[in-house]
Amino acid sequence: MATIEECRGALDRLSDNLASADGDVRSAAALDRSLSCHIKDLDITFTGRLKDGRIEVRDTQQGAPREKAQIRLAMTGDDLVAMVDGDLNFAKAWGSGRVKLEAGFRDLLQLRKLL
Repeated sequence: MATIEECRGALDRLSDNLASADGDVRSAAALDRSLSCHIKDLDITFTGRLKDGRIEVRDTQQGAPREKAQIRLAMTGDDLVAMVDGDLNFAKAWGSGRVKLEAGFRDLLQLRKLL
C-alpha cells in the first residue's frame, strides 16, 4: 500500500508532467478549479487547485473531502502512484471504476483531452 508521502510525491510528479505538457494536454490542464483527491485506502484527501497547468496541493485532511471541489478524484494510493508512473492507464481505470472523476460537464469535456 502506498504511503501518504508516496501519494503526495505522485501528485507533485503529475503536476510537473502537466506543466511541461504541450498541445491538448496543456490546454486541458490550463483550468483554474478547486481540486480534491481522496485516497480511499488511506482515508485521506489532498485538496488544492488546478491552476496555470499545475496542481497546487494546499492541504491534507483525514477522511473524505469536507467541501465539494469543482474537480474531484477518488482512488487508492497504489492506483495514483501507478497512473503517474505510467503503469496504469487512466481511461481504463476510470472506465472500470477503479478511479472516480467527478466534475461539471464543461470541465469533463475539457479534461477528456488528458485521456
